[in-house]
Amino acid sequence: MGTQEVLAGQVEASAKAAGLVVASSEIGQDFSGNPTTRFLLALGANHAKTQVLELSDKFDFSRADMLAEVGTYLAEAAKLLKNPRPDCYLTLHGFPLSFEKFTWPFHASSSGADTFLVHGEVRLEDGEPSVLHTKIAASMTVTFAEIVKAPEQPFAEGFIYNAVRKTMDQGQLELVKSGNRQPVPVTTRYYSPWKKRFSFNDTTEAQRQEYLAAKVFWLSGILGGGQPVWVLDPRDAQYLNTTVEELKKNAAALAGEGVVHLAADTEYATPTEALMGHRAQYVNEVATALAFIKPTFNEEMRGGHTNM
Repeated sequence: MGTQEVLAGQVEASAKAAGLVVASSEIGQDFSGNPTTRFLLALGANHAKTQVLELSDKFDFSRADMLAEVGTYLAEAAKLLKNPRPDCYLTLHGFPLSFEKFTWPFHASSSGADTFLVHGEVRLEDGEPSVLHTKIAASMTVTFAEIVKAPEQPFAEGFIYNAVRKTMDQGQLELVKSGNRQPVPVTTRYYSPWKKRFSFNDTTEAQRQEYLAAKVFWLSGILGGGQPVWVLDPRDAQYLNTTVEELKKNAAALAGEGVVHLAADTEYATPTEALMGHRAQYVNEVATALAFIKPTFNEEMRGGHTNM
């Protein structure tokens, strides 16, 4: 069998085990022109909910550790696809963002730098017509690449999205109407080798509850038409330096306070009328965050008044 047939068989079997189906597949190419295969995965219970999985044409995840991690990725994708907007995530500063146009897998830097890159686009999604977005180039150092099992989508998408969110939190990415790609450095500062886990944001219980409330407000109440949103996303747990079990406790506390309604399985939530009444607060948080990430200049120096 050719490499494409082998890969297709592996993806189909793993997708089925996760409750997904392969709706279609097509030949693509990565940034360097090497062949890839693009699989359109659909939720088994709702074929209208889809996600693209792009893998190097010769990628083989038959190794037990590879297969297990791909299986975990696809199982999480199946839960994420139940969201009304599976492409959207929230930052700690209150930005609802969509992630799109990511070109997998990583490719070697064409500038001669000793890094691997993946390109993508992040767009502000606040329920209003907006052209504000950021074209990003996430760069992974060679040292960091040694931590990752493979430079492919299932093994890197989660921490790349979190690195983008973290860089946005730090005010080092600007949302603009047009512009060049902005860098997102992904280094070993985001990974603890002795704990063997990623580290992005230390958060308190109160901060995690505020985050989940804002997530349900935006992703369900504003962008999702009140449909349930997954509140036990492991990517959020990684981003907030916590565990899924802790997120479950935080969500239960919010439900107890009348902030959200939890589904019977307690993994998904919708906003209460009381939470939706805080729209002005959340809109103001977005405005404040936009002001924070906007570059500022010394007006006297720009006007030619300096001490030099």
